[in-house]
Amino acid sequence: MIVNAELFVKDLPGQLVGSIEPISLVDGNIMGVMHDRERIVNHRICINITFEVDSQEQLEQLKNIWKSKDIIISKLGSVYQTYTMDYLLIGKIDALYIEGLIRRASEIVTLDNVDVRYSSRSSSSDKKSGMISVKVRNLEDLDLLDGFLSAECRDAGITYVRGV
Repeated sequence: MIVNAELFVKDLPGQLVGSIEPISLVDGNIMGVMHDRERIVNHRICINITFEVDSQEQLEQLKNIWKSKDIIISKLGSVYQTYTMDYLLIGKIDALYIEGLIRRASEIVTLDNVDVRYSSRSSSSDKKSGMISVKVRNLEDLDLLDGFLSAECRDAGITYVRGV
């Protein structure tokens, strides 16, 4: 599992190394470290570390080591990869149609994030456009979402462009 931790360590020499070293003691793999000397709370500086461990047991061992070293764990959470895709819809659509489409899509896949931009300007044509940007957690969900949107747009006579 990939984990992100925000730690506060005493502003003394060796504290950065002392906060990173325990990750290797539990057979973890450091992916990134950010040392923020501008963020000081109670004479402690902020360190943000992203690392990988194989089990919850390793993470618990690491937390215990940090606590024994008087390192304050401010935030600790899992990090997961997301897959982003953009879709352009062109046709007889409105905000209500797009909202319903997103609601039905969320019943099929877990949408981590959705951003919708909709063109509502009037013109001689009754066609409007909508841009939908989504984030999902796995490629299977992205495939399901693609299939769903393709079928829905085909049935409604809407032009659907994937990956704009």
